[in-house]
Amino acid sequence: MTCPICSKKTDPKYRPFCSKRCADVDLGRWLTGSYVIAGNATDEDDYPAPPPEQPLN
Repeated sequence: MTCPICSKKTDPKYRPFCSKRCADVDLGRWLTGSYVIAGNATDEDDYPAPPPEQPLN
């Protein structure tokens, strides 16, 4: 198996990556929105707001 970031042999400690650096690069790509999961875009208005909580008596 090769690292999906740099194509080097993976290290079991960082699997599926070869190093902490490549694992961090991958995490950074997810956090900045470089990676996305395919699907339909949704809008918050598509879902009704939850009902307000009732006060406890």
